[in-house]
Amino acid sequence: MYVCVCVCVCGRRRHANVRPRIQEVEVEAEPRETSRPGPAAACGPRPGPPLVPRPGPPGPDPTMGATASQLGKDVLSEYQELTFLTKQEILLAHKRFTELQSRDNRGNPNPRVPTETILTLPELKSNPFRDRICRVFSTSESKDGLTFEDFLDLLSAFSDSATLEIKSHYAFRIFDFDDDGTLDENDLKQLVNCLTGETDDTRLTPDEMTQLIRNILEESDIDKDGTVNLSEFQHVISRSPDFVRLCCEDPEGLWKQIYSEDLEEL
Repeated sequence: MYVCVCVCVCGRRRHANVRPRIQEVEVEAEPRETSRPGPAAACGPRPGPPLVPRPGPPGPDPTMGATASQLGKDVLSEYQELTFLTKQEILLAHKRFTELQSRDNRGNPNPRVPTETILTLPELKSNPFRDRICRVFSTSESKDGLTFEDFLDLLSAFSDSATLEIKSHYAFRIFDFDDDGTLDENDLKQLVNCLTGETDDTRLTPDEMTQLIRNILEESDIDKDGTVNLSEFQHVISRSPDFVRLCCEDPEGLWKQIYSEDLEEL
């Protein structure tokens, strides 16, 4: 299916973990088979502002070691409830995020790591959608940089435990280059160019591009308005196993890269 071409976008990565977002997500997550209670925010928009009542100053937690004490036991539990991550994964994410901060920024209670620094992560650095990924998960008005909670959202959304609805929601947003809520011809062209590269050897000819976009829209544009909306995008995903597999794979092994350390160390 032609739409599968688009989906390999996320296929070049593995999965990032984070439920609809410690921020909002207008999707309802499927119930998870887990002993943990379902996420409050991950299943849909939280009523009222922020999404995760941003936790206050970290408190000590003698049971979790230095990294956990920086987060605080209550905060750690809340992050676990709001994401698809385990406590150990959250602690490792926090450690990695701290390493990305500049020394001058480490005393900041809610630091934001610049996009250019986030992109130094090897697996994102080589990802054709790296800029879109950072933009989609950033809560900054200028869309420059990620807070720790943004970082958790990114990891949680691409995790193996995240639901298909969550994965497809974020894949759609990443592909929506102009952020207008639909995938039009320009979005699809940029998507294809990201996947094929823009060298003479890989770039599609104008005729090939036109035919590919036409085929994608014929398969996906149910209401025939010339664009693909989120519902149509998710419909394609629901009936295409290959598309699902490609769309939901973690970006270039990003998840493995972040959690390459031995979890038992914590």
